Amino acid sequence: MDDKVSTRDRILHAAMTRIKHYGYGKTTMAEIAADCDMSPGNIYRFFEAKIDIAEAMARLHYAEVQAELGAIARKKDVPADHRLREIFRKRLRDSFHLFEENAKILEVAEVLHRDRPLLANEHLAAERVFLTALLEEGETAGVFAPGDHAFTAEMIQSATMKFSVPQLFSKLSLPRLERELEGVLDLILNGLYRRGEATSARRTTPKEAVRADA
Repeated sequence: MDDKVSTRDRILHAAMTRIKHYGYGKTTMAEIAADCDMSPGNIYRFFEAKIDIAEAMARLHYAEVQAELGAIARKKDVPADHRLREIFRKRLRDSFHLFEENAKILEVAEVLHRDRPLLANEHLAAERVFLTALLEEGETAGVFAPGDHAFTAEMIQSATMKFSVPQLFSKLSLPRLERELEGVLDLILNGLYRRGEATSARRTTPKEAVRADA
């Protein structure tokens, strides 16, 4: 591995470790440099500011999320509507547990949401690629009705935004969030399905949905 890349990765690892323990606001560039046995001035050769470290951390996380959700989208042996549910179920559960188990990391999400909003837009654009492909495949298989699938993917993201980083939007428990998500997905899928008896068997039944007590 290139020394420059290795050093950058070491900085990111040190930053993540410190921020998980102390929080973003209480972490300084000098402390991260010390954790890496570097001078404070040297760390600025790799990152101009602490927010740039936070963005790099988020990009690594987004890349992992996109790879995992994209793999679900490409499961050819699973009906398209089931894959769509699985994508958003996994996104909710993984995100909820990440911030529940690492409360200090939520501060990073809040800062990036405020100061680097275009980062989230980039992530959503990448996510729309495999969502659009999944919707197109669902149409070809006769599960979904024809339509502007890129636009539909964007609207699905808008409708499920609350469940992407749930702790940013609410203080609900995971079972309650799952109940809400299933209701939203029911509405979305009912609007997507091709009408007719030929496809009704492919639809997700209520028994397959996660239900929690209100």
